[in-house]
Amino acid sequence: MEIKISNLDNIKEAASAFIQQIGDHKVFAFYGSMGAGKTTFVKAICESLGVDDVITSPTFAIINEYHANDRVIYHFDFYRIKKLEEVYDMGYEDYFYSGSLCFIEWPELIEELLPEDAVKVSIKENPDGSRTVTL
Repeated sequence: MEIKISNLDNIKEAASAFIQQIGDHKVFAFYGSMGAGKTTFVKAICESLGVDDVITSPTFAIINEYHANDRVIYHFDFYRIKKLEEVYDMGYEDYFYSGSLCFIEWPELIEELLPEDAVKVSIKENPDGSRTVTL
């Protein structure tokens, strides 16, 4: 499925379209180049799910935890991971297999640790500045 984000004005509609596709899936791996809009899109998804917390990139913390409607959402950014041991040390399995939603940025750095049923989501910036989200 493809979702088009023509500009920031329609990102909430794109987030709603994404949420309609979640189904029973829990782990989503967001692929895209630097500046493609991964964090911005995850933020829009979290807001659409009802997160009232301030949603920021977990680049330095590696993981942020949000709460919405009695649901826990984990947002990961593995951009700064140097060794897989760092991910083992943080107890990634407790998060990935918790049954909570997990949104992962830069999953290519930990690809071998992703659950088999993780949904791969690609965000691509188009020449006109719009984005295409593919899952």
